[in-house]
Amino acid sequence: MIRLQYEPIDVETIRSAFEETSLGGVAIFLGVVRDITDGRLTSKLFYEAYEPMAIKEMEKIAREAEQRWGGRVGMVHRLGELFPGEIAVVTIAACPHREQAFEACRFLIEKLKTEVPIWKTEFSAEDKTETTVPASTAETRKSIL
Repeated sequence: MIRLQYEPIDVETIRSAFEETSLGGVAIFLGVVRDITDGRLTSKLFYEAYEPMAIKEMEKIAREAEQRWGGRVGMVHRLGELFPGEIAVVTIAACPHREQAFEACRFLIEKLKTEVPIWKTEFSAEDKTETTVPASTAETRKSIL
């Protein structure tokens, strides 16, 4: 399950799609819009992507994770306008064991944030300014990659 979508993310629908009796460890990461960024109140975010390339990169990352850890993985990222408290991204890994699932799930979100062409514009509630940045940051690159 690799998706970019404008609608709210239904985590239970995603989780249930990964039910498989041979996969005993399921790890899910939810990225939620915060109401504060770098000490400034955030009123909303706007995500956009170069969708064809983003999907291609997400599929490549998913294949790599499935080859490294076995099992099945997925990534769903929201696009458009999101408000604090809304889910922006979900990564899921269903593997034979929990250690594999945790490692694969972490790998998915770190790779997604560093390699997939998704940008966010942050809107400040305090001074009505906006800042556009890649949804990824160099600081998210970890040794796990």
